[in-house]
Amino acid sequence: MAKAPRQGPYICGIDAALDVVSGKWKGLILWELDTWRVRRFAELRRGLPGVSEKMLTQHLRELEEDGLVNRKVYAEVPPRVEYSLTEHGRTLNQALAPLGAWGSERIRREGTETVATAETSPG
Repeated sequence: MAKAPRQGPYICGIDAALDVVSGKWKGLILWELDTWRVRRFAELRRGLPGVSEKMLTQHLRELEEDGLVNRKVYAEVPPRVEYSLTEHGRTLNQALAPLGAWGSERIRREGTETVATAETSPG
């Protein structure tokens, strides 16, 4: 079954924004790439416990189609592929920052458990 394109019509700006970041993993992919700047596929997968290879691939393709993520392929054997945020992706991450702060406050307030990741943030 073909997926409908993410091109509206939209009710408002929030509708358009949520269309781009819909899905459990997209916001986390944006966060991971903002934190680390450049990540390879396996590094992204380790940083997002629970994501399947299929979902990560699908979300990375959609984020690339939406102009939020760069995919750089190096002509090596075996091929090396790196992902990073575009400028457009960085502005979306900045827009999501207040939502992340709200979520962190909710975690603190409710004493909700968080998931440990395989890697910690740099610096």
